[in-house]
Amino acid sequence: MLKKIDHIGIAVSSLKKSIPVFQKLGLELKGVEEVPSQKVRVAFFQVGDVHIELLEPTSPESSIGKFLENRGEGLHHIAYETGDIEEEMALLKAANFELIDQEPREGAHGTKIFFLHPKSTNSVLTEICAHKETK
Repeated sequence: MLKKIDHIGIAVSSLKKSIPVFQKLGLELKGVEEVPSQKVRVAFFQVGDVHIELLEPTSPESSIGKFLENRGEGLHHIAYETGDIEEEMALLKAANFELIDQEPREGAHGTKIFFLHPKSTNSVLTEICAHKETK
């Protein structure tokens, strides 16, 4: 079962240039993390219970690098938190959603994640994530 919106991912060309923009909005930078498996650096801001993630590619071959090349900066995905990543994956697969990932993979902050193809979700790339304290 999906619990809440966990974060909103925004693709950016440069964290150095983008972080100050979000700080001007009054958001506090909570940290920056590199996720080598995703070839991305992520800057985190928190707004209530939701995080804003700025995603900068570390390689032009990464999914974020390709996104920026094709679409430019902007909204990349919305992520929902679940309590059980494997169960959620099975439920969504059974409901005929097209999964990009066939197994959960590593995300930022030690989360387990998988993505649903935008063709299945009204053209919105959708991430499902589970934090360390959950499955």
